Amino acid sequence: MSNQKINMNNIKDVNDLLKTQNLRVCVVGIGRIGLPTALSFAKSGLTTIGVDINESLVENISSGIFPLKDEPGYEDIFQDVIESKKFSATTKIEDAVPNSDLILLSLPTPMDENNVPDYSALRNVASQLSEILSPNSLVIVESTIEPGFIENDMISIITKNGRLKEKENFFIGVCPENANPGEILHDFTNLPRLVGGITNEITQIIKIIYDFVFSVELIEMPNCKTANAVKLTTNVFRDINIAFVSELSMMFEKLGIDTNKVLEAAKKKYNFQVHYPGAGVGGPCLPINSYQFLNTAKRTNSKLNIIEWARKINEYMPQHVIDLTTNAFSEADINFENSKILILGVSYKPNVKDIQLSPAEHVIKKFQKLGVDIHIYDPFFISDSIFGIKTETNLDNILPKMNAVIIITGHDEFKQLETSYFTKMKNPILIDTRGIIDPSSAKQNKIIFRGLGRGDF
Repeated sequence: MSNQKINMNNIKDVNDLLKTQNLRVCVVGIGRIGLPTALSFAKSGLTTIGVDINESLVENISSGIFPLKDEPGYEDIFQDVIESKKFSATTKIEDAVPNSDLILLSLPTPMDENNVPDYSALRNVASQLSEILSPNSLVIVESTIEPGFIENDMISIITKNGRLKEKENFFIGVCPENANPGEILHDFTNLPRLVGGITNEITQIIKIIYDFVFSVELIEMPNCKTANAVKLTTNVFRDINIAFVSELSMMFEKLGIDTNKVLEAAKKKYNFQVHYPGAGVGGPCLPINSYQFLNTAKRTNSKLNIIEWARKINEYMPQHVIDLTTNAFSEADINFENSKILILGVSYKPNVKDIQLSPAEHVIKKFQKLGVDIHIYDPFFISDSIFGIKTETNLDNILPKMNAVIIITGHDEFKQLETSYFTKMKNPILIDTRGIIDPSSAKQNKIIFRGLGRGDF
């Protein structure tokens, strides 16, 4: 079926393609979110090709090796769609895009060294699309972007040479991804999605497509920029509230109040959404999304003071971990410099293999500047090199050699450890940033304990 004969702006054509499973899909960017997205489209019966510049990733996929072992449910889907030839991968965008009706963009939008959102991946692909996109195709951007980026940047880049004309033979919309690493299959099949297009017709067509693949609630937005604004608002709300409880937790420490007990009681109130303090906020979403809004504020000569201060608080938390540790060493009367400290968990969140903007990196770098010998144990990174440090393979073997342990990530494995286990250390010093350890149990086991926001015990 030729793209020249298909009009992705025509509801009847799209419905016919879906019913006959002849809609050809290309997903550009098959990483943490893009690959599950591509597999979901393939699972629905639509022939899907994934494109990525990561040659080793594409090679592994082509060899039948599933790269996301921490995403329950997707490995079986991967094997099924590979065997049925509904899914394949390539590094050559010029081969995949012209032969596709629907192009999904799931590309990273990281920050640069100045905390300015980097949209170079999207811009580069948009420039390629201007040359190779078949007329009457539909482009859907799933990446999280600032409000107005579609209207101000993507459309102008894709239509720059005059070959494609907006709303005539070129159509674009957004459906921002809405999934948490480690829970993507659940989230894709349960959580509502936002939909916005450059015309109402395109919005309706995107809804038809996503309903066919995911069967979740689809929330219709008046345009692309509103959909993107909603996505950022929901994530930045979390960043702000984590900053709020983190700031409270530092005060509660001085007051002798256990923050965990405060939050557990507070969440009983019907309209209180609980968030927990930690060593900082990491991952590919919350920090970046806040800076995306701050970038928009700068561009529009607006002020977002609350977001700005929330970022400062969350970025301060690694230093607070250092302060707690220094205080514990002082109590133990142990020289901080040249001590051996074990970091438990480097992932930015529990039970996933992902270190994007992990607070652990900031904690580790601060310790290294102070002359501390840092060791790392994380069940998801065994015998890896993380932040320039070779990770430990066996917790039992390394623990007796340590002066202190700091829990950064609340992996389930760590929650299973008895407090008495940590008495194996040379000088049992335990810093808990995730509220895993019972302070009274630590005291009973004669462990010098500091818990973020835990106060007296």
